[in-house]
Order: sequence, then C-alpha cells, then structure tokens
Amino acid sequence: MSPEVRSDLATLSGYHSAQVEVDVRLNTNESPFTLPAGYTERLLERISELDLNRYPDREATVLRSGIAALHGVEVAEIFAANGSNEVIQSLLLAFGGPGRTTLVFEPTYALHSHISRITGTTVIEAERGDDFVLHADHLAGVAREVDPDILFLCSPNNPTGGTDGPELVEAALAATTGLVVVDEAYGQFADTTALDLRDLPDADRLVVSRTFSKTWALAGVRLGYLVADPSVVAGCFNVVLPYHLSALTQAAGECALAFNDEMDAHVAELVRQREALWSEMSGLDLELWPSRSNFILFRPTSKGGHDVWQDLVERSVLVRDCSSWDRLDDCLRVTVGTAEENARFLEALKEAL
Repeated sequence: MSPEVRSDLATLSGYHSAQVEVDVRLNTNESPFTLPAGYTERLLERISELDLNRYPDREATVLRSGIAALHGVEVAEIFAANGSNEVIQSLLLAFGGPGRTTLVFEPTYALHSHISRITGTTVIEAERGDDFVLHADHLAGVAREVDPDILFLCSPNNPTGGTDGPELVEAALAATTGLVVVDEAYGQFADTTALDLRDLPDADRLVVSRTFSKTWALAGVRLGYLVADPSVVAGCFNVVLPYHLSALTQAAGECALAFNDEMDAHVAELVRQREALWSEMSGLDLELWPSRSNFILFRPTSKGGHDVWQDLVERSVLVRDCSSWDRLDDCLRVTVGTAEENARFLEALKEAL
C-alpha cells in the first residue's frame, strides 16, 4: 500500500497560476522591467568572489545588514528567506501549528490560509465588506472574539488591490494578544506602510513582510524578508532549514540594494501606467476595484469572466482568472505591464468584450 498524505491535507491542492505560452503575460504580478544597467556586471563580479564549495553564511549577515540599513532598523530585526512565502511559512512554524489559530479576512492572499493549514494551524476566515474594504470596527470585533495567535493583513491586498491602512493595524494590535502580520509584497506601490507604525503600543507583535520579487524585478531569485522584533526573528531562525538562503541568492539581494534609486523609478513608472490603464478600463463594460498595487481586479459585466479570459488567451494575452474564487465570481486580475503590454491588453480586452 502506498503511504497516505496526512488526513488534514487530503483536500488541499497546490497553489498554482496557469502558465500559457503567450506574447503578453500579465497574470503573476511580476515586474515588466529588466534589471537596471550595471546590475548583472555587479552580480557576476560578486559571484566570482564566492567559494561555492562552501556553505553560505547561515545568518545572511551582509544581506540582512543591507536591508536593515534600508529601513533604518537593527540587523536583529531582519529575517530573510526564499521569497515572502518562506517568511510566512517560518512564522507559522514558529508561532502557529496544532492548537493555534490564524485569522484572515477574505478575499485575500490565498497562501496565508494555505500555509497555515499545511503547518497544522487552524484557520478562521472572516470577510471583508461588499466593496472588499476592511473596516477597523469590524476587524476589531472579530479579532477580540477570536484572539488569534496570528492575524494576517495584506496591504495592498491581493487580489483586490486596496490597502489595509494604519488604522487597521492599530485596531488589530489593540484587539489581539498574538502576532499581527502585514504582508506588504506590493507595499512600495502604496502611499502607506506599516513600517511607519513601529512606535505603536505593542509594536513588538507587529511583523511586516516584503519581497524582492515585485518592485526589485527579482522574482526568479526567490528572496523575501520581514521586519519585526528580534524575538520574532529568533523564532524564525529556530525553525528554518540550515543554509536556507544560497550564496547566490544572498549575492543577488546584496547587489540589488545598490540600485534603490532605479527601483524607485520603476515603481513610479508602474504607478503612472496603473493610473493610465485604470482610466482606459473605466470606459469599458467592466466593474473595477481601486488599486494601490501593480495590478487591477475587474469583472466583465455582460460576459462571463472565464470566457473573457479564454478570449484574451486566444489573442496571446494572459491575465489571472479569479472567476472561480469565493466572492470573486467572473473576476479577472491584470498585472500592470509596460506601456506597450498594456496597450496590447486593452486592444485584446476590447475585442473580447
């Protein structure tokens, strides 16, 4: 007999996004820009200095020091991992698990619940409002009743695009005794950040996670990090695998930090493109949700969402099909691309509609 998967995982399936060969791929919220001029040369030089026959620095000290300097915090307040998903996994291994709970407000980033369940953590799902906005009084009421070990916020929220502002973080900290984790994978595209709230009462329970995958154009490297109290960082180090960050990953992140100005310029350009794309889409037969990220959630109002998705694929444009997700009937999500990619998407969308 073949061994069986744990019974509590039997109904789970892996997290996937459709990959189809198309000319314009706008489904996974990657940066459409290539790396800045000079980055590759700097990285190759850095790699040439590495002793790849040796294990990497387990503490990733140079990389964490650079991230700490970027945010004006101490190295002991930074934990880096293989993408923000391993950051989430490490938090759940250390502070979740059997007998503990996480609280999420749906719809939101699916991996908060998914990784919780993988680690044996009980997931409690509450809902956002009809407009997908989360209000502080609603959050506080649910949080006081549940008092979760970990409360997840996502700002900007994926897949809806709105921000979970400072008032929500304050309400979450006041209403709970566990960790409040603010996932800011798209944080650089917004005009507020929970990193500015570290002087709040109980801010030692505040965790802010970020990634190099989006604004830093390093999705292929897999690098994320969190900013938190040293006790939280120590807990993550206790559960993460030895040498979890390769020397190559650390080098890629270290070199990226030297190009902060170029990253900021890319973010500014994507915000301009987002606003232009929103303006064009608002004149079509669509329902749109406000976005402070690098994507836009929309729903065709006179044609099925999956049908529109298929029509776009046939025109060699790929967006994310969210039409089967809870509360997202017929919804699609498009990543903001270059001006040329956005124009190609708009042309295909108008034809599809």
